[in-house]
Amino acid sequence: MNPEYIFTLFILIVLPLLYLLILTKKTHKNLPPGSWGLPFLGQTLSFLRAMRTNTAENWVQERVKKYGPVSKFNFLGTPTVFLHGQAANKFIYTCDCNTLANQQPTSVRRVMGERNIMELSGIDHKRVRGALVSFLKPEVLKQYVGRMDEEVRKHMEMHWHGKEQVQAMPLMKSLTFNIMSSLIFGVEQGARRDAFVEHFQHIINGVLSMPVNLPFTRFNRSLRASAKVRVMVKELLREKRQALKQQHTSAAASANQDLISCLISLRNEDDSVLLTDEEIIDNALVIMVAGHDTSSILITFMIRLLANDPSVYATIVQEHEEIAKNKASGELLTWEDLAKMKYTWRVAMETLRITPPVFCSFRKVLTDFEYEGYIIPKGWQVMWAACMTQMDEKNFPDPSKFDATRFEKQSPSPPFSFVAFGGGSRMCPGNEFARIETLVTLHYLLSKFTWKLSCRNNSFFRDPMPVFNDGLSIHIKPRKL
Repeated sequence: MNPEYIFTLFILIVLPLLYLLILTKKTHKNLPPGSWGLPFLGQTLSFLRAMRTNTAENWVQERVKKYGPVSKFNFLGTPTVFLHGQAANKFIYTCDCNTLANQQPTSVRRVMGERNIMELSGIDHKRVRGALVSFLKPEVLKQYVGRMDEEVRKHMEMHWHGKEQVQAMPLMKSLTFNIMSSLIFGVEQGARRDAFVEHFQHIINGVLSMPVNLPFTRFNRSLRASAKVRVMVKELLREKRQALKQQHTSAAASANQDLISCLISLRNEDDSVLLTDEEIIDNALVIMVAGHDTSSILITFMIRLLANDPSVYATIVQEHEEIAKNKASGELLTWEDLAKMKYTWRVAMETLRITPPVFCSFRKVLTDFEYEGYIIPKGWQVMWAACMTQMDEKNFPDPSKFDATRFEKQSPSPPFSFVAFGGGSRMCPGNEFARIETLVTLHYLLSKFTWKLSCRNNSFFRDPMPVFNDGLSIHIKPRKL
């Protein structure tokens, strides 16, 4: 037999088995129930298949029915404990940093970098989160409403006006990427932004894939695209540092004009830099990928909802008519206008409850701990689908029914059962950015167009984010509020 073939089998089968045995031999008495499955692969393929066929919820329910809310399995070559339910959400979101640490699958960590906020814990997490929030807090974001407004108008003029049929999902991805590119990187329309678009698409396609670095794999293409983006962002850092040095003579250079400029200007009390270049780059990548993808998915699902639900459509249009009639022609939206879009945001929240963009998350076990009577060993990873509690009738009566009035209350559900933006100290720092982006976009969609779905079959799958099979094709007509 070919020696290279034998060596490959050893790497893919024997080593993962030895790894699992080493990790589990000391705590074999009280491990959670479950099966390791195939060497290295474990249940990876069955889970990814469920994501691709939009049956991940069924995958979780069947697992919980078979093993209970705590079970073990092998995911992407790593021993994993799956936790389920509201108690699990609370435990993970409030657990101390000495027990659980942020950790994404190997593919995410390799592509996004090890210093991104999803990988950090303790003091480092607090420091990086504080830096990001300094740009993403409401009092700072107020000044960017006008810039988002202008990006949305340019997008509508270029891609919607004069068209009879469009694909909503790719257009929303393009729009949110342009907004993020402008406000995160400070990169406006042109060749540089076009290059970012191409590379980020490869990054997104391979960020949650089997971490096999061979030339024909998604993971390999994602790694190569990540490396190219890093080179581009390093050049941006150099340019922006130079611009900040000249800010006294150039009004264009400002520490608050984009996230990159903000982060490189932050200092500790001793005037040392708050974040390293590696941390700035890794976190800019994460925010770009997570932010543009999640917002575009939310807006796309809202477009589908408004085409299917005349009652919700009529109510939301009325809200925007009231705002539009008090605006002069060409006048930009303001922070005060967004504050009046209360029903629109409740519709967005209910949309997130039923169809969350992110299905599952991960943590790394730093020390042995006990949960529900089982020992979870150091070195394992925790995986949980936090959003499953959003479709639990104990938390949301008649959970399959779309009802935006659920969010009229300040606390529409028990703690840690609605987790669209995380929970505890792990709340998403970009949730206010997403709110502004969504509301501005919906205002101009509703102000300028009516639409209907092009076909009855508007199903989607997860890869790992939701993707519509036909891009959510819609017929559009111009209108004016």
